[in-house]
Amino acid sequence: MSRIANNPVAVPTSVEITEAGQQLTVKGPKGTLQHRIHNLVEMRREEGELRFSARNDSKQANALAGTTRSLVNGMVTGVSDGFERKLELIGVGYRAQLKGKVLNLTLGYSHPIDYELPEGVSAETPSQTEILVKGADKQQVGQVAAEIRAFRPPEPYKGKGVRYSDEVVARKEAKKK
Repeated sequence: MSRIANNPVAVPTSVEITEAGQQLTVKGPKGTLQHRIHNLVEMRREEGELRFSARNDSKQANALAGTTRSLVNGMVTGVSDGFERKLELIGVGYRAQLKGKVLNLTLGYSHPIDYELPEGVSAETPSQTEILVKGADKQQVGQVAAEIRAFRPPEPYKGKGVRYSDEVVARKEAKKK
């Protein structure tokens, strides 16, 4: 049995979970998320908790039970609290500005970059060099943050670029004469 699947998922009172066959819908104050549970995984409700187990003893069913438990836990956390990723812009003249659902980035190129935020994800710019990406879907928030970072990843010599707030960039020494 998967050790991760053994842990129950606590469901807060503000979160409503409905299941129609294998389709699971999690609804909360931050939004609604859906997930299709694999046929090899069994879900049970017990007094404000969700428990997952494998339907048979195969290795795949075991792995899917743990994966499903983690995904549903992320969904419950996302619709109740939400997820956020913080990005920092490091470099002279590097700026970010939010105009509605469009993030305007100046990253040292000859042209500004306009990145349209997808549905379900919002962003904030507390300062010109910080971007906060927020949303209910953990995967989507991470993907949007990765796409913004990909416009100008941090380089190893001066450390300029877009980086996650907790990212450590390995610096290289400049070439010697």
